[in-house]
Amino acid sequence: MTTSRLLDLYTDYLLCSFGQTTATGLAALLPDQISHDQVTRMLSQNTFDQKTLWKIVKPHIRACESPKGVLILDDSVEEKPYTDENEIICWHFDHCLGRSVKGINLLSCVYHSNEMNLPLDFEIVTKTKWEVDPKTGKGKFVSEVTKNDLARAMIQRAKDKQISFQYVLMDTWFAAADTLVFMKAKVKKDFVTALKSNRRVATSLESKKSGKWERLDQLHFESGCPKTIYLESVEFAILT
Repeated sequence: MTTSRLLDLYTDYLLCSFGQTTATGLAALLPDQISHDQVTRMLSQNTFDQKTLWKIVKPHIRACESPKGVLILDDSVEEKPYTDENEIICWHFDHCLGRSVKGINLLSCVYHSNEMNLPLDFEIVTKTKWEVDPKTGKGKFVSEVTKNDLARAMIQRAKDKQISFQYVLMDTWFAAADTLVFMKAKVKKDFVTALKSNRRVATSLESKKSGKWERLDQLHFESGCPKTIYLESVEFAILT
């Protein structure tokens, strides 16, 4: 049995299981096809990274891609409250819960085209650098790269693979000025994103040039009436 086929069976097993999952458990479900040793070797002897994922999904993406395709960036935390802390299983802020939780922080990139959603890329946030807060004197592990650094890397890899897409769709925490400029200036793509209410904006080019910035939540937007604004540290106009 090929590694890709065994991996398909293993991931299906994880998705449909409600209790503890083990190599022995999978082998027991398919006694005539695989042994638990095959599952163990597959997991221990292979590195499942972005390149592995691309080999699996490439033919499917090529079959459905179109110029109107979009990249969808997402950020999720898989809680692991009872697992010992390490560089991957550590404390992350969960935007859904509004607090920090212990678990795995996964950044994912999904390709959507012709009513198909396919996983294209991923990054796992690792925290390896020890940093002490000068105000509190308390130390903690932090990541040496930001989520926006990782997001830009995923977008760049999609461009390098010559995947056809029109927009990048993303949540507000990926909307750093450097990332927006990167997409327009280097990747030559547009984006759809939410913005934090405290972002400083100018309502006209003249206001931008004269440094008249306002908080986004202080502006009035009429429903169904698009407005052009300028974000601080972003040269081009944004349509809201």
